[in-house]
Amino acid sequence: MRIIGGKYRSRVLAAFPGTDVRPTADRVKESLFGILSLKIYGARALDLFCGSGALGLECLSRGAREVVFNDVSRESLKLLEKNMKSLGIEKGGEAKVYNLDYSAFLDAGREPFDLIFLDPPYRLEYGLPALSKIAARGLLSDGGAAVYERDRPFAGEVPPGLEKYDERKYGKTWLTFFRKTAKE
Repeated sequence: MRIIGGKYRSRVLAAFPGTDVRPTADRVKESLFGILSLKIYGARALDLFCGSGALGLECLSRGAREVVFNDVSRESLKLLEKNMKSLGIEKGGEAKVYNLDYSAFLDAGREPFDLIFLDPPYRLEYGLPALSKIAARGLLSDGGAAVYERDRPFAGEVPPGLEKYDERKYGKTWLTFFRKTAKE
């Protein structure tokens, strides 16, 4: 697992041992960040189920203004902090780290994000409730994108206030893209 582009390009990130935790594959990350390339520089991003932090760290590498990392797992946050330290990124400045349940984190959110990454464990159905809270609380900025990663296409009802505008398949991984519903 590595950083694909930007100032930390080619830097290797620490990953979880074994196969219980599934990081976003480099090939999928490369495609995802190619799609989002014009939205990253200067963006405020949220890596909601951050795990090792690979998606948020990729954003920082590519010029995001701020990335907020959140995970309920203390082990995930230890790995994130190890990766941040190896890249020379300190908590508090451009990177903020929280150890909360995703729902509690979203309930406390006040400022919108330009990019939101939803990559919960595939076996858990947290993506749709998270999208519903994001829409209801106005946590996605105008022109922003929320990306939901999972092992199958999105089949749920899109929450009011959001629209699904793209979906792509990479091997066994599906990326579904959402934005705020256009105001008429």
